[in-house]
Order: sequence, then structure tokens, then C-alpha cells
Amino acid sequence: MIRIDSELVYPAAASVCALVGSFFDVKSRRVPNLLTGPSIVFGLLLHLSMGGWRQMAISAAAGLICGLVFLVFYLAGGMGAGDVKLITAVGCICGLHYIVGLLAFTAIAGGIMAAALALASGRVKQTILNVVELVSHHRSAGLTPHPEINVLNASTLRLPYALAITAGCALTLYLQGVQR
Repeated sequence: MIRIDSELVYPAAASVCALVGSFFDVKSRRVPNLLTGPSIVFGLLLHLSMGGWRQMAISAAAGLICGLVFLVFYLAGGMGAGDVKLITAVGCICGLHYIVGLLAFTAIAGGIMAAALALASGRVKQTILNVVELVSHHRSAGLTPHPEINVLNASTLRLPYALAITAGCALTLYLQGVQR
């Protein structure tokens, strides 16, 4: 008989959600509400069924924390709203126990993917200059998006960030779940 660790259900389910989000993000540059909304509800109900009301409330807090972290980047013009909703859903599904690893691994994966994209497109120097410009801009203008260097400008390098979220989920599942 195969025994499944109930704690692995959370990051495994989150990984499936993120993988579906990646498919849409790569294909259409959108993460649909029809994925993120039901996934948030699924995460809450999963925690309710496996741990009761308290666990569901903790799951909601995990989703809120993840969403708020990504909301900062959305407000600054660095990512789309679909990415914020996807990390919120994934956070609800994973739960509080996993979100530090999830956010850290997602950020690392996103940084590696962004560096690879800049390298592959031959725009490393311009990317570094853009980062310096963005830091300067946000120091003086707060979270106001830069007028030119933002996710809405088609000439800037754009990364389907759901891929980084998927990598973050997979690394969380493996390093914090399967490996322990």
C-alpha cells in the first residue's frame, strides 16, 4: 500500500495550479481568473477539510501574505495582476508552513529566468541600466510605475512570471516536502 504524506498534498496541489497558470501565461500572457479564483477557494476548502476552520484561516493568511508581497511589484509596474492572483492562490493552497520557501524559491527562479532572458536577447547592459533607473525612480516616486520601464511597455523584456511561480512551487515541494 502506498502511503502519502498529507503534508505533501499542499505543495503538490499548488504545483499543479501553478503549472496550469504557466501554460496560460506562456500561451497568452494572461493567467485567467477562472483558474485563480476557484484555486483560492480550493485551497481554503482543502485546508478546512484537512485541518478545520483554524487551518483554513491560516491558509487565508498565507494567501494574503503572498498576494501582498507580489502586490508591491504590481503597483510598481513590474508584473501583471494575474501573477499576483496566482501567487495568492498558490499561497492559499500551500499554507503558512510553506510560504517562506515558496516566496524565496520563486524570487530566485524569477531572477535566474530574468538574467537568462536578458542574456539570450543580448540586452544584459540595457537590463542593468534599466535596473539602476528603476531603483532611482522608485526611490523618488515610491511605487508609481516608471513611465517607460514597466510591464505594459511592449519594448521591455517580459517574462511569463507564472513559470517562476511554478519553479518556486516545485522547489518547495521537493526541498521542504519530499526531502524531509
